[in-house]
Amino acid sequence: MMLLLKIAFRNILRNRRRSAMTGSAVAVGTAALLVFGGFTGFLFAGFETNLVQRIGHLTVFRDGYFLFGAGNPTAYGIDGYQHVMDLINRDPVLQPLLNVVTPTQSLVGIAGNFAGENDAAKTFLGIGLVPADRDRMRSWNEFGAGRVYAPDQRLAGDDESRGLIGGGLARILGLCAPLKLGNCPPPPETAQPSLASATPSDPAIGELARRETTAGDASAEKDLPRLDLLSATAAGAPNVVSLYVAGVDPQGIKELDDNYVAMHLSLAQQLVYGRGEHKATGIVLQLKRSRDLPLARARLNALFKERGLNLEVHDFAELTPFYVQVIGLFSAIFLFIAVIMGVIVLFAVVNTMTMNVMERTNEIGTIRAMGVRRRGVRRQFLIEGSLLGAIGATIGFILAVIVVVVVNHAGLSWVPPGNANPIPFRLELSGRPALVIGTWLGLVLVATLAALIPANRAAKLPVVDALRHV
Repeated sequence: MMLLLKIAFRNILRNRRRSAMTGSAVAVGTAALLVFGGFTGFLFAGFETNLVQRIGHLTVFRDGYFLFGAGNPTAYGIDGYQHVMDLINRDPVLQPLLNVVTPTQSLVGIAGNFAGENDAAKTFLGIGLVPADRDRMRSWNEFGAGRVYAPDQRLAGDDESRGLIGGGLARILGLCAPLKLGNCPPPPETAQPSLASATPSDPAIGELARRETTAGDASAEKDLPRLDLLSATAAGAPNVVSLYVAGVDPQGIKELDDNYVAMHLSLAQQLVYGRGEHKATGIVLQLKRSRDLPLARARLNALFKERGLNLEVHDFAELTPFYVQVIGLFSAIFLFIAVIMGVIVLFAVVNTMTMNVMERTNEIGTIRAMGVRRRGVRRQFLIEGSLLGAIGATIGFILAVIVVVVVNHAGLSWVPPGNANPIPFRLELSGRPALVIGTWLGLVLVATLAALIPANRAAKLPVVDALRHV
């Protein structure tokens, strides 16, 4: 075998220019696949990190919420959610897997700004959360592909009336100046949103909000702009609370940015349940490692079934269909590029090996006359093709590593899908051995198969015709 490899290597060096061009095609194909694969790997890891930081790996809901709860979150509150959380935290299977277990409360309503000359209001989508748990979740960065968040001091402290809103909602409600937001022009006077236009059936809600929230002004921070949040309680009665806007939390999707309100869990529960029993819309579980997700989900389902709890579990991919779509899109693009590179390598190797057969016809006739069988000739050309592919693929791998190192040390940043803030741009290759090995073996296999056609032609040459070939 070593003799065949030595002969194959010498045959490749016979026409260095042609072999170099073919090897370059293989090298470029390998480098392109590895670089793009490194980009998709970083994209997938970054996208997953962003989602897990915001909504965790798994969320526990009351049965039916996933399909119908968006229309009326209060109707699908989890009774005794603290007991459910204790059950999860004490479970011997789940306990070592968990990083954060925290309740959340979803709600919808109307946010009004009545502090200025022109009253403004807008429907909102609110989320009640525990600030300390939110900070812990935002520090999760298993893959090193996400943004590192410092603890958000805007929600810290004992004042549960403070909250955050989306940048779009701040613009619509005329809070650009109080929040000192840049690139946030005020709306034209003729386009000022009004509470009456948002809720034409009850134009006096602004006055209701003023009456309901007057008592709370004495203890509130005067240097923060105030919003009055109106929503219906679980019993159907209107309820109003004051939210003092501590800052803006930009969202990566405009529709969400124009409606987003984040507040303390207790304030959200006060708005939704009033003096009744406080519940939670969901219980979010963030794991220490993503690979434990199937185990944790199976254990949760078994635990709820054992206890007879009317609960369902969904992971972050189910809650964010856009994530699945992005993964599918870039996987299809990678497959398309791989096919193109494979075709280029195929034709390059076929052309090179065909020219080799034509130039070495007399040599083929000589070795056949000396007793070498057809399969020996075929094997010789296949080894040359695979050796050519292996050399090119190895050079391509080295080129890809150089590109990855240069890009990762260039200090680049970008805003991936679903993010509102830029994160460092990197190419992830070192942690993807399957990509490297698969690409290398795939292109070597293509080069070997490409040599099969001219190898068969060389093996089938009649000995007499090959000897007298000029």
